Amino acid sequence: MSREVEQLNRRLLRARDAIDRAYAEPLDVRAIAAVAFLSPAHFSRCFRATFGETPHRYLQRRRIERSMFLLGRTDRSVTDICCDVGFTSLGTFSRTFRRIVGQTPSAYRRAYRLDGVPSCVLMAYNRPSSSFG
Repeated sequence: MSREVEQLNRRLLRARDAIDRAYAEPLDVRAIAAVAFLSPAHFSRCFRATFGETPHRYLQRRRIERSMFLLGRTDRSVTDICCDVGFTSLGTFSRTFRRIVGQTPSAYRRAYRLDGVPSCVLMAYNRPSSSFG
């Protein structure tokens, strides 16, 4: 692996880590690309080539993963969880959740409420696929 490719991969990992840390904050491709010191268009192409999904899709998936945990472990309302994970619209949250998970947030809560199961097991079992349409 060339030195340039290695440096690019490190910058992309740094950007992905920034998404993981700040998933609940308003993020756009321009802000994330700045972390990697790349233009937004070049960053998006490189991110997708490296991680198999666009930065926006990765961010949505991370938000949905966190919402799945909150839905299964808390009694907070779906609206509160929607806002907690970074969505600004309940409609967008519900539509995205259904597209990724295959059911509405409320239906997910009813079906997967598993108290007493370690969170690491739940996360592995419930992790959404990165290939949602």
